[in-house]
Amino acid sequence: MGKGQRAVQAFRSTEFIEKPRDQEGLVLGGNPFKDAPSTSASLLSKKSTVLSEKSASPAVVPTVSKEVIEAGLKDEPSELESVPTFILVTTYLSFLMLILFAHARDFVGKLVNPEQYVQLREQNGYAPMVSDFESLWTRRLYGRIRDCFNRPITGVAGGRVNLLERVSHDFNTTFEFTGRIRNVLNLASYNYLGFAQSHGPCADKVEEAMREHGITQASSRVEAGRSKLLVETEDMVARFMGTESALIVSMGYATNALNIPSLVSKGCLIISDELNHSSLVSGARLSGAAIRVFRHNNARDLEKQLRHSISQGQPRTHRPWKKIIVVVEGLYSMEGEFCKLPEIIELRRKYGFYLFVDEAHSVGALGKRGRGICDHFNVDPREVDILMGTFTKSFGAAGGYIAGSKALIDYLRLHSHSAVYAEAMSVPVLAQVSSSMRMIMGEDREHALEGQQRLDQLALNSRYFARRLAEMGFMTMGDPGSPVIPLLLFSPAKIPAFSRECLKRNIAVVVVSYPATPIITGRVRFCISASHTREDLDHALEQISDIGDLLMLKFHKDKVQPQHLKAE
Repeated sequence: MGKGQRAVQAFRSTEFIEKPRDQEGLVLGGNPFKDAPSTSASLLSKKSTVLSEKSASPAVVPTVSKEVIEAGLKDEPSELESVPTFILVTTYLSFLMLILFAHARDFVGKLVNPEQYVQLREQNGYAPMVSDFESLWTRRLYGRIRDCFNRPITGVAGGRVNLLERVSHDFNTTFEFTGRIRNVLNLASYNYLGFAQSHGPCADKVEEAMREHGITQASSRVEAGRSKLLVETEDMVARFMGTESALIVSMGYATNALNIPSLVSKGCLIISDELNHSSLVSGARLSGAAIRVFRHNNARDLEKQLRHSISQGQPRTHRPWKKIIVVVEGLYSMEGEFCKLPEIIELRRKYGFYLFVDEAHSVGALGKRGRGICDHFNVDPREVDILMGTFTKSFGAAGGYIAGSKALIDYLRLHSHSAVYAEAMSVPVLAQVSSSMRMIMGEDREHALEGQQRLDQLALNSRYFARRLAEMGFMTMGDPGSPVIPLLLFSPAKIPAFSRECLKRNIAVVVVSYPATPIITGRVRFCISASHTREDLDHALEQISDIGDLLMLKFHKDKVQPQHLKAE
């Protein structure tokens, strides 16, 4: 039996992977880390291996059931509908007061200290690079809470991270390092599967690859950057995603921004979700194609846009569009919501558009096998024309990929600026991607089960953390099982206050406000990882509960209190 056959047999014969699971996809009966063996050696040593009927049967193309579609088409009440009107009104008034005070301070400042505003006025016939009105938000609002952002760290951003302590004596205009390092619980990094490590099997593979291949090819892939390691990793990505071929790009943002313009141009139409990532927006604008936006995650509005666009055609001429491409994300990182892929697939079959799915946050983090949103909904990946993802979240690396048909990828290799002009991915990053992906797929003989353990641990942690927050009375967003859990803060004063209170308790979090979110939905975004222990999560929940009481953030406390009493 060959080496490859042994690895496949070890993966398929794993009783742990075939264990019964509940409706949420979690292993039934016990802790997966305790029940599963640490390696596949014991499985390989067995004289006989019984393959499950599912593994031994030929591949079956998954279909989207009619019940799933009908359930998704039902209008779900918005979480914001239950927000007290008083909270919404005071949030708007708070922002209004901040803006009025900002303008007043600018007016007085220009009279009292005009030298501080020189860069905002015309000088020697040159217009200012940035006007005072355009920079008002940055100078007067963001500047006062800048200590909550861009906090410098040192070391590995794992389950815990070392934070370089800093102070400001001029209202966050400048910072000084104190020389102290604080070890804090990390709920801010996208280290979903915990592969951001400086030791372990992945780190060992990276070191071996650097000794064998060096650091980088120092060239684009069309010149001297197409290495054996790059080709092997691209083939692995294609197998992992269930597509014919894949293209690896050395920068995640550029994977969208530089490949979308290669797919569409003038005379084409892009229909984009209103909450798509900035890289998708940049790529759409660079393409020169017409852009239309549909309401977030609303299949009915998407169909309305499709019917109107197809019937009317291009503006003025009313000629048919050359191509129509719908762009969505698998997991929206600011909302923690999954895209309604089954509904969109049905629309694709009906109207014949191309579908582009950004799986930057969903690949590796969703699905029983970690294959992303298609795996989560049991949708055949071939139903999606372009699958995009990044390696910066679940794989602990950098860069991104485009997966699809061989014809599509061959075309991008010759026409995409990311492939023709950008440098090829460096050797250490390729080795990290390859080793972590092999572990998730169960192809690493020494650690064939560790990848599945990480997937289950992430699912357990995510659902546990979200459920406990809801039980405490916090207003959270997102779908069950999402590793990104937003908690609504609303008031602009509570946004920096929450971040600073967490830091006092040695917890690192990310707070987000307008213009990154709608003005009334300022939030803190918790990023859960498989590297978090139950003790880590319980400690964080205890501290967050105290902060919630301090800042009066438990808007649903009255609704959940009777349930707690009944449970007790």
